[in-house]
Order: sequence, then C-alpha cells, then structure tokens
Amino acid sequence: MSDILGIHHASLLVTDTARALGFYRDLLGLEVMAERPDLGFPGAWLRVGAQQIHLLELPNPDPLSGRPAHGGRDRHLALHVADLEVLASRLEAAGIPYTRSRSGRTALFCRDPDANALEFLPASKGVAPG
Repeated sequence: MSDILGIHHASLLVTDTARALGFYRDLLGLEVMAERPDLGFPGAWLRVGAQQIHLLELPNPDPLSGRPAHGGRDRHLALHVADLEVLASRLEAAGIPYTRSRSGRTALFCRDPDANALEFLPASKGVAPG
C-alpha cells in the first residue's frame, strides 16, 4: 500500500500568464487562487476541485512545434467536466481545435495557448470532479 494519498497540483509552463488566464479562467471557468506567494516570476494558481493547476511563466525547454496533433499521444493533464458537449461548444466558439478520443472513450483533447495538451472526460456517477 502506498503512502501517497492523491495529487495536489500539476504545473504547466506558459509564456504569458494573462493569455493563459484567458484560456483557463475565462474559457474553462477555473477559479484563480489569491494564495499564490511571490515566487519571483509571474504565474497563477487555479483551483480544480480539491486540486490545483499552477501556471508558471518561465522559459519552456520543450519544443512547441512538432508535437502530436492529438493530445492523447503527448503528455497531458486529464480533467473531469460536468458536460463534455457544453465544453466542446465553448471550444468551437472560441476557435480552439480539439480531437475526440481515439480509443472510443467519451473524451476530447485540446491544447492551451502554450501547446500544453489537456484531456477532458465527463465526470462519471459516483466520481465527483476534482
């Protein structure tokens, strides 16, 4: 049995915090947490249920081009959503391309403005998002 109890947060590198917040806060609806201390570089902490996403405005050592077109074939962060089709409509309205799961599961993948891959899955009964 593991002593690890869960995931507290995942960090994503971004080139422009304000632009990233336009995606994560304004489009996806995540709450910005005021508790972020001054770390000496820009960024934001976002609440995702009981977990967090930390946006770090730091140089990215990874290539931004040449990544797989389908985010499921790249490292990615998976998030539960209340309604996958509502999210798909919001992504379409914002002009953000996405792909459906290639495994046949009900899921979709997109990339944020910094090419970070995200997977979205509907919250299943008995599993609270976050």
